[in-house]
Amino acid sequence: MYFDDIELGMTVKIAPAVIEKQKMLDFAYTYDNIPLHTDEEYAKKTPFGKLIAPGVMSFMSVWAKYLEVDFFGEDLLAGKSTKIEWLKPVYVEDILTGKATITRLEKRSTKNGLVEVTIEAYNQNGELVLTDITEAIVKCKRE
Repeated sequence: MYFDDIELGMTVKIAPAVIEKQKMLDFAYTYDNIPLHTDEEYAKKTPFGKLIAPGVMSFMSVWAKYLEVDFFGEDLLAGKSTKIEWLKPVYVEDILTGKATITRLEKRSTKNGLVEVTIEAYNQNGELVLTDITEAIVKCKRE
């Protein structure tokens, strides 16, 4: 979708992403190897009471489902930035769903514009667990 066709407030639902234990452990051992994510006995002694998913893994699980929506298609030129905020812990077998909303549009030139997408992800209890603001550079229509 060209920058010119995108409207402020456009929203899409994001399909559910399940936090599977083995995938979580594999991710944690590779990218975030701390006991809170990998050692069940240690995690029991924390305020969380059990293992929690690495924050980036939680986000990437939702992001992968967002990409299935393909807001921009072949008109996406590049990502510019992302800012993730984690609000609640995510546990094994949590089911994350959410929505993506266009929250800012800025035309940069006749060739492209900046599109801000805000993602809100909720667990199966309806609790907001993370937010993400991503900026993408999207093609304009050729004139």
